[in-house]
Amino acid sequence: MNPFKVHILGCGSALPSKSHNPSSQIVEIRGKYFMVDCGEGTQVQIRRSHVSFSKLYAVFISHIHGDHIFGLMGMLSTFGLQGRTAPFHVYAPAHYEALFMMEKKMFLSTMDYDIIFHPLDTTLSQVIYEDRSLTVETIPLQHRVPCCGFLFKEKPTREHFIRNTSIPRPLIPAPPTPVRAYAYCSDTRYIPTLGEMLRSMCTGLTIYHEATYADDKKDNAGKYMHSTAREAAMVAKSAEAHQLLLGHYSHRYVDETVLLKEAQEVFSPTLLSQEGEVYDV
Repeated sequence: MNPFKVHILGCGSALPSKSHNPSSQIVEIRGKYFMVDCGEGTQVQIRRSHVSFSKLYAVFISHIHGDHIFGLMGMLSTFGLQGRTAPFHVYAPAHYEALFMMEKKMFLSTMDYDIIFHPLDTTLSQVIYEDRSLTVETIPLQHRVPCCGFLFKEKPTREHFIRNTSIPRPLIPAPPTPVRAYAYCSDTRYIPTLGEMLRSMCTGLTIYHEATYADDKKDNAGKYMHSTAREAAMVAKSAEAHQLLLGHYSHRYVDETVLLKEAQEVFSPTLLSQEGEVYDV
């Protein structure tokens, strides 16, 4: 089976943490590499991950808060210094485009590769990238600024044929490989209908959902439009997900097992995502 993996580069929230880097991931699917969010220090984490800079095709930015974009300009500059010639695509909320173009003119005007900006409407669920083997679709989220998640989904494969030479017709049709999908949902307040929406987009998916707070700070979650670990698990349960990865931890939780315990009370196949780990979808 072709690899479908998630490389965690950073799973911390906005405030500095000794144990976590700001948000960033690399989704590896069928030999293609896509970045999701690009917090400060991301390019250092890429080197530690042993994923080649040259393999990255695009970055998908969920929203314009510093802990999700402050590493972007530095990374794009590094691409140029390394002699990149292949185009690179930036998918981000539409209101970032004007600022991005100013930054591009100031810091990236001498680059020898094309940087293409794709403005996103974060209020809609729509396919924003498609090739022969996969699609990427936006997931509307609710945060303090326009924000969306991303669903990476394989396209269905054709029927397989098994060769059996002991029968007159040796090729026996077999069911196609089940479609795999990965949903990235950060940052967002708890949305009661999100799980149902994800289930309608794909069944049996792996979900990454922010879990900034435990139950003890539920009021903070409501105030700052974040989610608790228990609420993330409620989304995964409603979505009938295969597994749930928690992330975007508040710096106040030195021991994050409290988040894991509260989530697993609702949805048992839950894991704490950690920098440097690679998860199969």
